[in-house]
Amino acid sequence: MKGKKKKHNGGTSVNSKLLRKPIQRCFLLFLAPTFLAFCIGFIYPFLRGIYLSFCKFVTIGDASFVGFRNYMDAFNDASFIHAFWYTALYAIVSLFIINVLAFLIAYLLTLGIKGANLFRTAFFMPNLIGGIVLGYIWSMIFNGVLGKINTSILMETRYGFWGLIILMCWQQVGYMMIIYIAGLQAVPGELIEAAKIDGATKWQTLTRVTIPNIMPSITICLFLTITNGFKLFDQNLALTNGQPFEQLKDGSVIKTTEMLALNIYNTFYGQSLTGKGVAQAKAVIFFILVAGISIIQLKATRSKEVQQ
Repeated sequence: MKGKKKKHNGGTSVNSKLLRKPIQRCFLLFLAPTFLAFCIGFIYPFLRGIYLSFCKFVTIGDASFVGFRNYMDAFNDASFIHAFWYTALYAIVSLFIINVLAFLIAYLLTLGIKGANLFRTAFFMPNLIGGIVLGYIWSMIFNGVLGKINTSILMETRYGFWGLIILMCWQQVGYMMIIYIAGLQAVPGELIEAAKIDGATKWQTLTRVTIPNIMPSITICLFLTITNGFKLFDQNLALTNGQPFEQLKDGSVIKTTEMLALNIYNTFYGQSLTGKGVAQAKAVIFFILVAGISIIQLKATRSKEVQQ
């Protein structure tokens, strides 16, 4: 028996070496196709986009270097500044509402109520519908309701803002709920039992035991909500397309419900010959903004995670 076991282990060791050595020698051969696709599909367009942000162009072939003029025009664009503050306000409000609702629903569904699986499916279903479709569906719903008071979602900024909040809550709460449920189910039962034995109330157990132990889930949900909030495009385009309009004192016109991604899109495909370069500069600023906020949020929440 001992001899057979030794022989079996020896064979496994030989097979392991025979498999590992060729892979280690030819790892570049396995890595090259994926790395090449990544360079062609992401690295080159990204670097090219940064270069074009310093150029005036109609097509890529006629790009001429203009320095920081595009960035100056971007920061002097009242519509871009308005879109930034409008997007920031939306991101903050949606961050709070979506995560609070998602956590509450997840918490209730992990208490062992009947039909929990059915409720999970129902809440998750809206996330499967495309943003453009949702935007048009909800625009009809809102206009049908607001039509009773002789107004429309396109006529007042506040209606467009809260309409977008409702739409995105309806779509994203179910997805965040799934992440929170996974975190709640991973909380060690011994900790909950120990808290009960020590006389902790349900609120104390929730705030001092459960929430600290689901910080990884909170980190993920906050990251997704913030990035999705700043990158939002489809729903904004379909629901209001930035309307209503507002004319400033200098004669320029801004779209009061236009978010950053939609503003960049409209700038790029606008009538101005310099619009594409300015839009490219806005896109670079947009990338730096979203990346910076995401990194700060990840560091802030990960520092509060509990090591189990």
